[in-house]
Amino acid sequence: MGQAAEKIDHPYVTQIDGVCGGKPVIAGTRVPVWAIVGYHFNLKFPIDQILETIPHLTHAQVYDALSYYYDHKDEIDEQLRLNNDEEYWKKRYPYG
Repeated sequence: MGQAAEKIDHPYVTQIDGVCGGKPVIAGTRVPVWAIVGYHFNLKFPIDQILETIPHLTHAQVYDALSYYYDHKDEIDEQLRLNNDEEYWKKRYPYG
């Protein structure tokens, strides 16, 4: 008999009314999950480059944000679509 699946928890991601529009952010910061996803997938930043760009984050926080993304892909993809587009990232980080 198989084991029941446990709920996946994201200890470094939170949602608080009034912080980034209530969207998921890295706990204790105002860095939205969609921004981490944008750096990683739109700009092709490796984790260490994300950490250089946002130095107050830790590896665990960034990896948890990416894990959260995979568990909530449709939600975060919609936030990316609404908040940014490829041109936004190219203008902001043309050297990306």
